[in-house]
Parts: sequence; structure tokens; C-alpha cells
Amino acid sequence: MPETGIGAALLRKEDKRFITGKGKYVDDINRPGQAYAYIVRSPEAHASIAGIDASEALKAPGVVAVLTGADMAEDGVGGLPAGWGILFQDGSPMIEPAHPPMVVDRVRHVGDQVAVVIAETKAQAKEAAGLVDVDYQPLPAIAGLSQASAEGAALVWDEAPGNICYDWGLGDEAATDAALEGAAHVVTLDLVNNRLIPNAIEPRAAIGDYDATDDSYTLYTTSQNPHVIRLLMGAFVLGLPEHKLRIVAPDVGGGFGSKIFHYAEEAIMTWASKRLERPVKWTAERSESFMSDAHGRDHITHAELALDADGKFVGLRVNTAANLGAYISTFGAAVPTWLYATLFSGCYTTPAIFANVKAYFTNTVPVDAYRGAGRPEAAFVLERLVHKAAVQLGMDPVELRKNNFIQPDQFPYQTPVALEYDVGDYDGTFDAALELADYSGFGARREEAATRGKLRGIGISTFVEACGIAPSAVAGQLGARAGLFEVGHVRVHPTGSITVFTGSHSHGQGHETTFAQLVSDRLGLPEDQVEIVHGDTAQVAFGMGTYGSRSLAVGGSAIYMAMEKIIAKGTIIAAHLMEAAVEDVVFDKGNFTVAGTDKTKALGEVAFAAYVPHNYPEDLEPGLDETAFYDPKNFTFPAGAHIVEVEIDPDTGVVDLCGVSCADDVGRIINPMIVDGQMHGGLAQGIGQALLESCIYDDSGQLITGSYMNYTMPRAADLPFFKTGHHITNCTHNPLGVKGVGEVGSIGVPPAIINAIVDALSSAGVEHIDMPATPERVWRALQDAQA
Repeated sequence: MPETGIGAALLRKEDKRFITGKGKYVDDINRPGQAYAYIVRSPEAHASIAGIDASEALKAPGVVAVLTGADMAEDGVGGLPAGWGILFQDGSPMIEPAHPPMVVDRVRHVGDQVAVVIAETKAQAKEAAGLVDVDYQPLPAIAGLSQASAEGAALVWDEAPGNICYDWGLGDEAATDAALEGAAHVVTLDLVNNRLIPNAIEPRAAIGDYDATDDSYTLYTTSQNPHVIRLLMGAFVLGLPEHKLRIVAPDVGGGFGSKIFHYAEEAIMTWASKRLERPVKWTAERSESFMSDAHGRDHITHAELALDADGKFVGLRVNTAANLGAYISTFGAAVPTWLYATLFSGCYTTPAIFANVKAYFTNTVPVDAYRGAGRPEAAFVLERLVHKAAVQLGMDPVELRKNNFIQPDQFPYQTPVALEYDVGDYDGTFDAALELADYSGFGARREEAATRGKLRGIGISTFVEACGIAPSAVAGQLGARAGLFEVGHVRVHPTGSITVFTGSHSHGQGHETTFAQLVSDRLGLPEDQVEIVHGDTAQVAFGMGTYGSRSLAVGGSAIYMAMEKIIAKGTIIAAHLMEAAVEDVVFDKGNFTVAGTDKTKALGEVAFAAYVPHNYPEDLEPGLDETAFYDPKNFTFPAGAHIVEVEIDPDTGVVDLCGVSCADDVGRIINPMIVDGQMHGGLAQGIGQALLESCIYDDSGQLITGSYMNYTMPRAADLPFFKTGHHITNCTHNPLGVKGVGEVGSIGVPPAIINAIVDALSSAGVEHIDMPATPERVWRALQDAQA
């Protein structure tokens, strides 16, 4: 393993400030003259507002102002935009109701923003918020998908009959119907993909800071993509030109997708700072996060897999009801459609696939991307079906998968659901996982567990995901309302050190290390001579942020392309300095050399010359500073095989994770240690969904799991030691060969866990169990099967 550059397991540069308490998060920032905001949130899931009386609150100590949605409307503030438009199957656009930052006359979920109290201290603002008297007139609430789709159900939005936002389809319905009708075997499954609450370690925060001297605004916010926030808030909500709006996302303590979106509080603080002509700061309390951060998942699905007599997959039909919540969040409409149904081919050669997704409004928090964003939901449907098919047909689950895998000589492979995979070796990845898990020795381990009265099971999941949404033109045709490119800007200073400006944002991924390794490897400098700048729209020209495991594949490629421009210009300067022809100069390991001679110039020497008059060609502009935009030609397609072993105590239903073994193809690996860290984090979140976490509303729309007292997060004691490995095929269409790793753990492990649990319970006749497989749910499944 190399000690520097690509492939080196370097310690993360940024960790020193984090572990010494010197990270700078939004809540660490305080502006001169700053006031503090507290949001008055609805306790009702659905109600009209007959009036708001803020008179008592305005008398409270320290209160500066109480502002409402009516004030925002009076100032011409617009609604929060949806970033993706989806079409009904007949081609008509989805129902897209207004989403005001603060409601005016009707609340639609517990936690909806009703008013903001601004005071000299946070405590004063919170105290006064309790004095705001809101006259709520309760209306019937729709809390879940079964309620939303029921005949005669109350409406969340009058303009959305049946509470449907869209009824969307993908694939060849006629061919799929024919495949199912003519199949030797059809396996059916009904399942739920449980709703999740993100719970990043850092709650969201925002500071709006208006500068009257030049009529400009700065927003400090906990965001994964500051440039997107600038675009959405400036163009659609506040009506501000981009040069008057600066967004700063400093250190961010985790996101997992939940900090991609443009939230109401960002607009409220920015608007209020001008209204009051002083900075206004808001930091969420954890209870607010539960009821205001976008939630994830929440599907009900009926799926059918058709097989021929030899066990070959011939057709797949999936019908999914997806919960969007009360409003369409930034990317909420895309998650259960283009980021979900396009993955139903998985690793397999299924020739006919059709997916129908009906998205419903409910009186709950909006649902949007959460680590994996559609890909985990697709893998769960597909891999649970494959497991059930193996049981129903009496086939080995390993052989059934292998008999249906896309083979290496079939790439590029066009799936029936829009995507074209560029490369992969699913057999090789699967074999690596089987070896890690000692799959052949499972029988003996099961027998030994039985002697202790335990039920042991093993579960498999093989999957493909799509990362780095691309290209922009195609995404636009599918409903994306912004480009999906990335920007890299590389500046070589006169002394030879380098600053890289990237539109990607780091909130735990280790960009300051990984991107420095890219630069070190290509330009030949030590990593400590490379500075990475991100998260500030005043320093970085443009960018699309971090989500969908895109940072290295898209952001890293943009940096690479900017470096190629640096080398091209440096070659011209070096040729001038060495009095050689440009075509005779080659660059390698930080040096420009005239081929076949000992004439050489280091990058630092060339950089210095680039800034010194008369040291560069007369027809060349000075400086060594280049920018590149990279718009990917296709998604990247990481793949993996996850194998889980469990032991279950039949008397209590407690599930013990005995082993989690994963082999993944994430493309070229830049830093193996960071890749392993991303894997471990994703696995922890996938285990949380499979065994512990579930967001629950009661029938009236009240959030039952509104704190850590009743929303169970995974702890260290819940996690086994992971066995991870890799079987790599490099991406063929980006210059780095990388694919992405941030989400593979959360995609592959949930179905493997449920498959293992069902395998352990199979002797009792259990065929399915929904997530989370809590001890009570497992125990009840056993009791019901035995009864």
C-alpha cells in the first residue's frame, strides 16, 4: 500500500480540529448585534388558523419581534420549491401545492412553522413563544398511507384528489404482464419499508445576516449544498440576485441526506435579518429536529417476481405507495421514482420490468432523501423477493442469484428500467463475500446453535446502486430542475503550494484528505501542501454539493480536469523556460522534463515563473489558476454482496447479529481507511433500520416517536465487528475510475438481515417479517406461525 497519494490509508487531515473541539459549526458562529429566534410550531396535524395573538409575547422580556406567515406574504416571499417534477402516467404534471416558509391560514403537520419569536437571548425567545396564542380549528388528519388511500379519505390538499401527488410508471407494462402470465412460477410479497428520522449528530441551524451598506445577505447554514440553497432561496423564495446572497456552510456534523434540502428556517432567518436590520440566529432543539427534519423511506409495496422452470427471472412487477408527507420537499418527488424504480434490475438479467408508484400526501413531516434515497428501498424489495423465490422453488439462494447475474461480457448492459450499467463483476464480488462469511461452514454453526436452543439463520443481499446523478441533460428530461455537474478550481500559488476550491461539501466524508490525495498523486506535492476550500459561495464559484455518493466521482473528476489544465499550461511555461518544444516536455511526479534529457523544472519553479513578468511566453496570460466543470456522462454503479448471520432466542425474540460480511465494488479506492469508515457508518444505519428504528404517528397525526425515549438509535453494543472486502472494477466513464461508497452499507445490509431472520424462523413457517425486526415483532411472528 502506498504511503501517499491514491491508495494510501492516510489519517484524515480534518480530524485534528474535530477531536480537539476546534471545529467551527453554525452554532459556534455569533454575529455582532445578533438576536435569537424560536419557531412557534403547530401542535396539530391538520388545522385551520382562525387567528394569531402575539400581544402577550411582544410584552415579554427581551422580545424584539413576533413575525408570521402573513408578514412574509406581505413582503412577497415565495414558497419553498420542489427541485424535481414528476409526471403522471398520462403525461400531466404532478400536483404541486404551495409550501410557504411559515403558514398563513392552515397547518398540515405537527411541527409546521406558524410564527417566529425573535428576542435578545434564545431563552427569552423560547419563553415568549409559549405566549403566542394561536387559534387552531382542528381538521381531520391523514397520518399514513392506508388512511390517505382509503375511499372517501379527508384531503390534505383540496387540489390533490385522493391525496395523490402523482401516479407514475416505468418499464414495459404489457411485456411484464405477459411474462407473469406465462411464467412457471410467480413469487409474491407484500412489504413495508419503515419510515426513518435522520438524527444527524448536529441539529440544523441558521443565521441570517443582512448588510444594509450594500443590500446584501449572508446565510450561515447546516447544508450539504450551499450553492443549491443560494439558487433555490434566491430565485424562488426571496427573489434575490445571486451576487447579493452568500451562503456559508462551515463544518457540518453529519447530514445523511437530511441537510440537502432548502428548509423554511433558512428563508425565515434571512428574511427576518433584513426586516429587523440585525443578524438573527436559530438552532434547532432535538425535539424540533424530530418534527421538522425531512424523514426518509415510508413505502408500502406489493411485488411479483416471475421465473421460468429453470429459475431464470423473466418478469418483475412492483406496485408501491410512497408517503411524501404534507409538502413536496426539495428532492422528495424523485426519491420513490427515478432513484427507486430504475434499480429494479439489480444485478440480474430480468428482461421485463414494470413499476407503478403512487405518491400520497399525508399530514406528516415531508419525506425526502435519506442515506441511499430510493436505492435501499429498491434493494429491499428485490432481495426479499429473491430470497422468497429460493425458498419457494427449493433452490440454493447462492445458485439462484448466480444463475441470474449479468455477466462481465454483457457490459455495457441496458436494463429495462432506463439505466445502462457500464461495468461490473457480480460473481467476483459475491464470491469474495461468501469467502469472508465462511458461507460453506454455516451448516455446522446452525447445528451448534440448536444445541443451545437458538435459531440461527443466514441471509444474502446482492445489489447495484446508482451514484452521481447524471448527466444533467438527461436528468432535466426526467424532471430535475437544476444541473447536476460539479466545479473544481485549482490554484497553484507562486511558492508552489496549492488551494483547491470545490463545489462538493464535506460533512464527515473526509474531502480535505481525499481531495488532497488526488492532487498529491497527480501534481506530485505532499498532501500537507494542499488546502481544500468548500462550503462558501463567496469563495467557490459554483457547485451542486454532496449527495448520492457523488463527491469523488463528480467533484473529484472536476478537480482532476482542472489539474489537467494546470499541467497543460505548466507544460507551455516549462518549455519556454527550458527552451524546448512544448511537445517534447512531459510531466511526471511534480516535474516537467524534456524527454530524453536531464533538463527539468519542478512544478514550484514553473508556478513561480507563471507569476513573474517575462518568465512566461508573451502570448500567454500570467498565473497558474484553472477551473473545470464536469458533467458526468452516466451514473456510476457501485455493487456489493452482503451476508448476515443471526441467532434468535425463541423465548424472547431477541436477534443477535453474529456476523456481517460485505464485499463491495466501489471502483478505484483513493483512501482505504476512509472507505472502510464510510462502509461502517452505512452498515450501522442499515442495521438501525432493519432492527431498531421506526418513525410512528398515531391516527390523529401526532408523532409518537418524537424523542430518543421512543425512537431507538443503534448503539455500539448493537453492532458486531464487520468483515469488509472489495472486488474492484473501475468506472469506465470518469477520469478517476471511481464509483462511490457513502451509501452501499445502508443499501445492502437491511435485506440481508431480514433474509437471515426469516431463514432462522423458517422452521416455524415464517415467510416474512417487516422492519424493524424488534424482539416483540420477532416473538409475535413465531407465536403466530406456531399457532
